[in-house]
Amino acid sequence: MRLIRIGNVMFKTGLARSTIYKFIKTKGFPHQVNMGGRLAAWVEADVDNWIANQISNSR
Repeated sequence: MRLIRIGNVMFKTGLARSTIYKFIKTKGFPHQVNMGGRLAAWVEADVDNWIANQISNSR
């Protein structure tokens, strides 16, 4: 299981930081894993699955 930081999440999804956090609250985007303090990361497989679902739903 690989964890990725917000910059990689933004690169993979093409979304801005604020949009990612908005989608966490409203559109089922995967929640981050708190690593302590202000450090957070996402499970890469969860982000990849979300992207795949978005593609599937758009077709």
